[in-house]
Amino acid sequence: MDLRAINATLSVSPQILARDLQKIADQGYRAVVCNRPDGEGADQPTFEEIEAAAKAVGLEARYVPVVAGKVLDTDADAFGAAMDQLPKPVLAYCRTGTRSATLWSLSQATTLSVADILAATKSAGYDMAGVVRRIVNGGKTPTDRADASYDVVIVGAGAAGIAVASSIESRTLGLNIAVIDPADVHYYQPGWTMVGGGIFDAQSTAKTMASLIPRGVHWIKSAVAAFEPKDNAVILDGCRVVKYKRLIVCPGLKLDWHKVDGLVDTLGKNGVTSNYRYDLAPYTWDLVSGMKQGRALFTQPPMPIKCAGAPQKAMYLSGDHWFRQGVLDNIDIQFMNAGGVLFGVKDYVPALEQYVQKYGADLNFFHNLVAVDGPAKTAWFDVAKPDTPVERIAVEFDMMHVTPPQTAPDFIRVSPLADAAGWVDVDQATLRHTEYDNIWSLGDVMNAPNAKTAAAARMQAPVVANNVVADINGKSAAAQYNGYGSCPLTVERGKIVLAEFGYGGTLLPSFPTWVIDGTKPTRAAWLLKEKILPPVYWKAMLRGREWLAKPEKISAS
Repeated sequence: MDLRAINATLSVSPQILARDLQKIADQGYRAVVCNRPDGEGADQPTFEEIEAAAKAVGLEARYVPVVAGKVLDTDADAFGAAMDQLPKPVLAYCRTGTRSATLWSLSQATTLSVADILAATKSAGYDMAGVVRRIVNGGKTPTDRADASYDVVIVGAGAAGIAVASSIESRTLGLNIAVIDPADVHYYQPGWTMVGGGIFDAQSTAKTMASLIPRGVHWIKSAVAAFEPKDNAVILDGCRVVKYKRLIVCPGLKLDWHKVDGLVDTLGKNGVTSNYRYDLAPYTWDLVSGMKQGRALFTQPPMPIKCAGAPQKAMYLSGDHWFRQGVLDNIDIQFMNAGGVLFGVKDYVPALEQYVQKYGADLNFFHNLVAVDGPAKTAWFDVAKPDTPVERIAVEFDMMHVTPPQTAPDFIRVSPLADAAGWVDVDQATLRHTEYDNIWSLGDVMNAPNAKTAAAARMQAPVVANNVVADINGKSAAAQYNGYGSCPLTVERGKIVLAEFGYGGTLLPSFPTWVIDGTKPTRAAWLLKEKILPPVYWKAMLRGREWLAKPEKISAS
């Protein structure tokens, strides 16, 4: 027997035999559902035989036969009714288990999210790509007609999405381009560290989405539910279908606040904050500016995360403020890092360690935040040092800055575009999908081994734009991405360590060392971060003006 759990109440399996029913009962099942019509195969027992064997061991049995390849809407309704009526847990079976998994998926379409349904069936080994449009449509069969068609469809209107749309627009005329994103507001997220440090106002980091969509580009204000890459289709919430000739996927990543027990209930109060959220960054500054003594925790989850230096930036700017206010000796700063190093590129570590020492911060490596009790001002960490059993410890705090665990968005993780870890699977040089030739990806959602930063997206956008235009013109990839990412580490108010690097930790400075030596804290880098980069973001990157972002050409062989 090959029993595969969909959830706690249902498992599915290939064809079972009468002699299997005792083992099924012994495993705790209380009912079986047959989804295979009698006589489909020469070696197939009849439902009457299965029913008799089931009753003999105290199991209920139900016959909901479905013709292979022809799962009707009424079949899904009948399966749902059977699941409502039968005692749990239930084992459903057919020839391979696929029909049973399909029936469950369709029957749950109005109660569970598409991502949850696809994740459950995928974990059991069943691909529901063939019925995803029906799942999105509430389990009912929709029409195959596309609601709209475009030359290029871009999923996501964050930094990467708008930048690549503008880059394509600047290179060609006459393309019918659409950007899909449900958000009303676009945020300059690199500015939130400065908000948390009392330097920027939060309002300066936000603009309306409508003001930023490039002229001539269609904005589809909707969420994506699923992808059908074999049919060149994106399925939106409500089962609207958008067809494309070429697709660019850049919806960013998911901040998984719920992965830390108790965190959602205490964010924004009880001294718990995060610069990773627009509405919480001002609270960070409220806490820092009001703190005179006590313990301050700064957490960093396992990689990957967007802007790997951001957890440290919050710590350094806080420490600098307490230093300037003369209260630093009264504050116990603890950096709780799930990883094993302060920063992933060793050339920048000496400068950072000097500031760790200046602020008297303790570095706690292999400490992963797993739970928090805000009113009790207590956090729990799993300590997983190499070759040592995992130990859970409790740490009290007066203030805690949390960097949440991060994953690919749910609709990406369960899609045919994702790798085993859930990220969009691309060639790390051309950023083209490894399986689907008319799909590209950039920004935080794809799996190239680069730092997930806005600066990385700024470099990736012209690479993807060049390669998409080359593909439209019948040519091979024209540009390649070298893994560039930048992390301006705000070590104190007025000085920054400007980390710029590519694949493998190769240093990729944008300026000569006499202008900015990125391995040292400089005022020039602070000026860049505070005064120059925000207008570059709004007025250059998002408008297709590629200052210091010309893509590297692929030389002809």
